[in-house]
Formats: sequence, C-alpha cells, structure tokens
Amino acid sequence: MTRFLWDKFSKDYLETFLSSSGDVKTSLDVTAETQEIDVYFRPTSPEMPPELGLLGRLAQTPCLLEPHRNPITIEGILACLSKLFTVREQLQREAHRNQQPLLAENIPRLWILTPTASQRIITAFSALNHPDWGEGIYFLAPALTTALIVLHQLPETPETLWLRLLGRGGTRTRAIDELEALSPSHPFKSACLKLLYNLSRNLQALPKRTQEERKFIMRLAPLYEQDREKAIQKGRIEGIQEGRIEGIQEGEFKVVLRLLNRRFGELPPNITETIQKLSVEKLEDLGEALLDFESQADLINWLNRETGFEDDKIIIIIDLIT
Repeated sequence: MTRFLWDKFSKDYLETFLSSSGDVKTSLDVTAETQEIDVYFRPTSPEMPPELGLLGRLAQTPCLLEPHRNPITIEGILACLSKLFTVREQLQREAHRNQQPLLAENIPRLWILTPTASQRIITAFSALNHPDWGEGIYFLAPALTTALIVLHQLPETPETLWLRLLGRGGTRTRAIDELEALSPSHPFKSACLKLLYNLSRNLQALPKRTQEERKFIMRLAPLYEQDREKAIQKGRIEGIQEGRIEGIQEGEFKVVLRLLNRRFGELPPNITETIQKLSVEKLEDLGEALLDFESQADLINWLNRETGFEDDKIIIIIDLIT
C-alpha cells in the first residue's frame, strides 16, 4: 500500500509540473502483458518554464520518466529498458505505416529516477557521467537513449530542487526546507505543497508507517498548519472587508430612504427594493439628486436611467398606477 501511495504521488507530481508544456500520459500500458510506463511526456511548447530547472531540461524532448521509490536494481533497469524498446517499436511501426522515417528527435529518452544507486549498478551498465549534465546523472550507451538520475548525488541547488523532492530521507527533507524558503509567488510552490500534503494525509491513514514516513509527516505538519492559518486569516480579512462594505451600503440606504419617505411618504415596495440594490456610490448620487425631485415620477425616472432595468421600470409604473 505504501509503495502504491508513493508511486501515485510521483506520477501526479511529474504530471503537475509538465502538463502545461506538453502531452503527459501516466500509467500507460504499452503491451498486452502487464507493462506500464509511469510517465510518458511529449513537449508541445518550444521552451520549458525556466523555473523547472533540471526537470525542464529532461523534458525538452519526448521522454519516459520512471521514478523509483526504492533504490534501482539491475532487474528494475532492464524492465524500464523493455518499456522503452516497446515504445520505440510502436513508433517505428507507426512511421512505417505512414511511409515516413522515424526521426531521431521523436525517439523518447528514458530517464530513470532512483533515490540511490550503488557503484555496482552503474558499472554493470557501463553508465558514465557527462560533464555537461553535472553530478548524479549517468548515461548508458548512446544507442539506448537512457540515463540514471541518482537523486541523492544531485547538487543541492535550485536547479535540481523539483527532482530532489522525489528522493528519500535527508535528500527530501533538505529539499522541503528549500521549498519552504521559496517566495509564496513562485509558480510551482503552492501546487507542490498541495501534492505533498495530500501524500502526508494518505500516509497518516495507513495502519502502519515506517520511521521515514513518520518523519516525513512530522516535517510537513508545521508547513500545513502555517498554510492553513494563512488561509483562515485571509478569509477573515476578506470577510471583514466585505462586511465593512455591506455596512456602509446599509447605512447609506437607510439615510436615503428616510429622506425620500419624508419627502414623498412611504414608497412602494418595488421602489424600495430597487434602491436597496444600489451600490454605495449610486446611493450617494441619489442622496444628492433627490434634492431636485418634485415627485415620485422624478425618482422613478432617475432609477430607470441609472439602473437601466426596463423590467423594473414597467413594474414600478404599474405599482404607481394601481
């Protein structure tokens, strides 16, 4: 169950970040057998949002993203490669049907995300670090279009933040610290926190939790409370502002209505209701204009002119006639 929750979080997480820049498919079946791609992404925008950092760089071209909750094994890498080969085969058949070559830029790259990876694993696939990509990224043979991203080896910079949040232990904890320090206006901070809060709630619902999961829940708890308090405070301020405006409007209405009643006697209900719906500004205008009114007809003409409601005009005139 725990693994399912983390897998779902990873897929939702990557989809959230990439959906605005291309076509994202998660849990995609690729064969008649049980073989499912975690995330298949094809960019539709010419450029990825710069705020995505390294994640945006990975997604500049079609790709398969395979995030792993536990350290990758040799069998796990082979299973990921099998998915990649199946996709390439399908693309090749489609190109053949359309009598077109399969262009290199349409061949997806496989990015395998793993919290850690032993040197034995890296050596087994002759994976090499490329100086243009920095630490923690190991490319397999070029023909395989595949790379291992070892999350705990990534440099702790803003560029790698969105990937390190998929890591484990201290890697993820420090990434959460960096996430908390981001400006509230950052385009991805709020969405990321919501995903993390949702994962935390799902983990809390489990009958048993690991020590790491308990630490994760405890780390997010103060952040959740802070956001909750901010939301409550914002609601209070907005409520106070709204109540203040309503209070001013009600006060203006009572003053204007009292002046009109003194001048013309008790007004018909329809006229009173129409006046009560006026904004504060309109009520102030009416308070000045009523000094020049000689009859209720002048009031009716003013209301119809200022509100523009022809239906109200008919109703008010009928009321006066009857």
